[in-house]
Amino acid sequence: MESASVHGAAGPRAGRAKTEPYLDENGRIALPDGTNLSALLDKNIADFGDALAYRFMDYSQDPEGRAVELTWSQVGTRSRAIGARLQQVTSLGDRVAILCPQGLDYVTSFFAAIQAGNIAVPLFAPELPGHAERLDAVLTDAKPAVVLTTTPVADAVQKFVRLMPREVRPRIIAVDAIPDSVQSTFEPIELDSDAITYLQYTSGSTRVPTGVEISHRAAGTNLLQMVLSIGLEGDFDINGVSWLPLYHDMGLMMIGFPVLYGGHLTFMSPMAFVRRPFRWIQVLSNESQNSLIVSPAPNFAFDLVVQRGMPGDTPIDLSNVVLINGSEPVNLESIKRFTEAFLPYGLSKTAVRPSYGMAEAALFVSSIPPYTEPTAVYLDREELGRGRAVRVPPDAPNALAQVSCGKVSVDQWAAIVNPETGEELPDEHVGEIWLHGDNIGRGYWARPEETEYTFGNKLQSRLQTGSHAEGADDDATWLRTGDLGVYIDGDLYITGRIKDMVIVDGRNHYPQDIEATVAEASPAIRAGFVAAFSVPARELPGGSPDDTSEKLIIVAERGPGAGRADPKPIVDAVRRAVSRRHAVNVHDVALVAAGVIPRTTSGKLARRACRQEYLDGTLGTR
Repeated sequence: MESASVHGAAGPRAGRAKTEPYLDENGRIALPDGTNLSALLDKNIADFGDALAYRFMDYSQDPEGRAVELTWSQVGTRSRAIGARLQQVTSLGDRVAILCPQGLDYVTSFFAAIQAGNIAVPLFAPELPGHAERLDAVLTDAKPAVVLTTTPVADAVQKFVRLMPREVRPRIIAVDAIPDSVQSTFEPIELDSDAITYLQYTSGSTRVPTGVEISHRAAGTNLLQMVLSIGLEGDFDINGVSWLPLYHDMGLMMIGFPVLYGGHLTFMSPMAFVRRPFRWIQVLSNESQNSLIVSPAPNFAFDLVVQRGMPGDTPIDLSNVVLINGSEPVNLESIKRFTEAFLPYGLSKTAVRPSYGMAEAALFVSSIPPYTEPTAVYLDREELGRGRAVRVPPDAPNALAQVSCGKVSVDQWAAIVNPETGEELPDEHVGEIWLHGDNIGRGYWARPEETEYTFGNKLQSRLQTGSHAEGADDDATWLRTGDLGVYIDGDLYITGRIKDMVIVDGRNHYPQDIEATVAEASPAIRAGFVAAFSVPARELPGGSPDDTSEKLIIVAERGPGAGRADPKPIVDAVRRAVSRRHAVNVHDVALVAAGVIPRTTSGKLARRACRQEYLDGTLGTR
């Protein structure tokens, strides 16, 4: 039940991040007892009343976008009405899945589940193409008592739920059919700061998605870490803009972003952005006229805007925006192209902030300091494969650019660790990134063994000097991220994923490095749409069971206009380029149509899923 808002603030000034109530005398995060997302929401409702809270730009009927808005008071009314209905049919701690389309109903459903004392499970409506299998796996895992959806997609949700076993089939509620008057029966609940507030399901590739248990403390801590790291605290107005899916960790935390300080979020659907990338730029410009705007996006979005979203003659002003580049490996060339393209429109050279984060840490881990330009170091490719960061000149034949993801946020620790021994490694040595802090999730839902392996690690030894674990308790538990990283001059660099590492002839290769080489080898290949992985020779057709070697496979999508191009020159160019730069032979180059390489729900390359489809012979049959 989406309605229009009345502008104008009631009470204190909305949209200003005041962090003092949540910090101790040393500037460390100290959330008061009883702090939870529901209490923060109630405070905004009381303090800001008629001030704008959430604005959804609906492009489904109008190409120019129709703004639909809710004030903080209206958010409270709707969330309490939905929450009251949930209290009638659920018990405390029941999971409530959100299968609403992107929009205001999604936001109020999320808050309703939390305020009712349930555990929210942010998901997506079944019409999202290509992800029905994942949705089924998540619902089976979470076993929600209720599914919240909207009338327009209720039939699709109903059909999907009917496929589930009767004994675990959830009740379906269309939230837009619940009248505001139901809020009168809502019973406020005291929520423990360490209780689970929502399950954030990981993107997944070939494995079954796992639900990260995020507590109120973890979410609140991470929101503060974002504000402090990005430099948003102070006497100025800030608001948010997003097109990211609300079921993804980065999109979901943007819902929570204004809850911390009473500003507002303007958002659209991911499809609205992908179809017309300029929409993001237009909204950024419009929203930043009266406040600083913070907007996150994965690296591919910056390339997409330069390719298909330039303003032309449309007046645009991006002088008051901060853009967080995260969620997938950050490419300095992408940032340079985007920044240079929008410098004439007021964009600062320090506007784009390379960052690192993950769902298991609620979201945010590190970012470059405010008002600094993105930078990269150039490392020897061979030495990096051996686990050492050795700098070389940018024009060295073996140079590989690595982008700084800056400093780890306050009250969070990131140590570089030998994953086999649990020993902390010195700077300029590559190892697994282990994290510790109050923002870290409690574990994986209903998966004690995976929880123990991932969240229950202890550092077996720390560096005598320069330890990045300094300040963390000796008996602290650490999150094993699965990401490879290295510290250079105090900055954190992300080099890749352990499970994605390509190992051929006993040498380590980073897949994104090979993929970049492939994309540069021929204009017939779509940049950013290449997957490199290794497979055991014995698993290939005609392979010998005794052959223990690994073979490099390249799957590359054809670029625009290259659908009927002769594949031989393209394949030959790829083989030459990879052999020359990486000294490794390519066993097979599979040229496929656009859209064939699987991606996660957050838009990342799903290399392991692509590898499995390649081995199964099902590439391109989805």
